[in-house]
Amino acid sequence: MSRWLVAIFLVFVGCCGNAVAQTWPSKPIHAIVPFAAGSATDVVPRSVLEPLSARLGQPIVVENRGGAGTTIGAAMVAKAEPDGYTLLATSSAHTLVPTVYPNAAYDTAADFAAVVSLGTSPNVLVVSPSKGFKTALDLVAAAKAKPGSFNFASAGVGTATHLSAERFRMAAGFTAVHIPFRGGAEAITEVLSGRADFLFTPVAIALPQIRAGNLVALAVSSPKRAALLPDVPSVLELFPNSDYPFWIGIFMPAKTPRDIVEKFHNEAVKTMQLPNVKERLETLGMEPMPLTPAAFDAQVRAEIGTTGALAKAAGLKPNQ
Repeated sequence: MSRWLVAIFLVFVGCCGNAVAQTWPSKPIHAIVPFAAGSATDVVPRSVLEPLSARLGQPIVVENRGGAGTTIGAAMVAKAEPDGYTLLATSSAHTLVPTVYPNAAYDTAADFAAVVSLGTSPNVLVVSPSKGFKTALDLVAAAKAKPGSFNFASAGVGTATHLSAERFRMAAGFTAVHIPFRGGAEAITEVLSGRADFLFTPVAIALPQIRAGNLVALAVSSPKRAALLPDVPSVLELFPNSDYPFWIGIFMPAKTPRDIVEKFHNEAVKTMQLPNVKERLETLGMEPMPLTPAAFDAQVRAEIGTTGALAKAAGLKPNQ
């Protein structure tokens, strides 16, 4: 008799889950972006969420809640009702939180459910033409010839532009002084002037300066070459373990019903395949990173370890 009761209970739970997914969404959805307006992690989600809202039949209201290394906005989502009406649109910076913000008000691995990857975007290693470097190996050789004399710019401590450079520098085996700025625009200005020796920056941001001949592209930080720069080698073609993944994705509170997670995932994937959305993402330098929610969750958990190790090796101090 008990077996029958268990079977009936499981059927009931399954039917209830399907019913929830069928009626969701029935009201506006709130998306938190823990970055400033205008950043890549703001623009890319908006490019997908706006047309996605039309598919779902409900508005998706985007709110920027930056600060404290993404932890303010992320905490709002972690503590939200797990009903599918609160989203977190964030980047791979999400995986750095346990190392740099050990006292954050949430557990990065346990308090979120990965829903959908919006894509990955490589950073490109750029220098001023005045430096005379034709290849990344030229830069490395020059840095090794004069230990401690090189520097590199970034958009801030712990950003993808910073960690991409640190990963490459350590893999290539040379030293360089990190000079963080308040944003990517300032960092590029320093490289253009020649005051900073090199910079890893998003491909879409650097592309106009590269095409104008004001910057020289030496390598991209992704495992493979970038679609927008097919003639520029990947760092992995030069040194093992030198790549740094930068992605943007959507998360929900961990206890959100799986049927809702799967429904959002499926509709988001269909939205990103629309010609106008696909073209927009390509223009922004985003490349597909197709993962199921479960695979995306697994990648996040793995990166918490690898990114944490990189941060510690680069000397990033925890914020207490």
